[in-house]
Amino acid sequence: MTRIAVIDYDMGNLHSVCKGLEKAGATPEITDDPAVIGGADAVVLPGVGAFDPAVQHLRSRDLISPIKDVIASGVPFLGICLGLQILFESGEEGTEPGLGVFAGTVRRFASEPGLTIPHMGWNQLQFTQPDLPLWENLGENPWVYFVHSYYVDPADAAITAATITHGRQTVTAAIAHENVMAVQFHPEKSSTRGLQLLSNFVNRVASRQQTAGSASR
Repeated sequence: MTRIAVIDYDMGNLHSVCKGLEKAGATPEITDDPAVIGGADAVVLPGVGAFDPAVQHLRSRDLISPIKDVIASGVPFLGICLGLQILFESGEEGTEPGLGVFAGTVRRFASEPGLTIPHMGWNQLQFTQPDLPLWENLGENPWVYFVHSYYVDPADAAITAATITHGRQTVTAAIAHENVMAVQFHPEKSSTRGLQLLSNFVNRVASRQQTAGSASR
């Protein structure tokens, strides 16, 4: 059984994410316990809200080091919305440093005539890592649901897995590097495409478990 730790730091849409993971066949556990996080088959970091409070809440619960440790261990990790942004070094939204897992900055959409900020609603992904297992069976340029005023600007463009265009700006909508995948949109609000993405993540975790089990025999 695939055990997925869903990190609770009072900033996430936890129950909707858990329902999606359950539909995909996983056993999610909402937790702020470093031991549970460290012992899980995979970890999900959801997030809704602002950059500074998110980092402060993680720090107050002594979760920053456990998150970095589990990422460094190679365990599959999925960040969602704010859970993507705080993986980076800093954000224009506040003054707190991010986790610094990836180099780069979280930037606010630049104002332009007729542009709505926050970017809220459905938009189409443009895959820049088209063979990423997370994208399996989503189809070409799938529609997914966004609510955000800020986007990540990675120092290394190679980690960008998908982009979107909002107004005249094309920005990073997802990243992937080794065991870490993170998306700016909300899979739990993205209908069948979002559920498929969560299923793809769970399947990747299960495949990793099977490989590890075969190697230990």
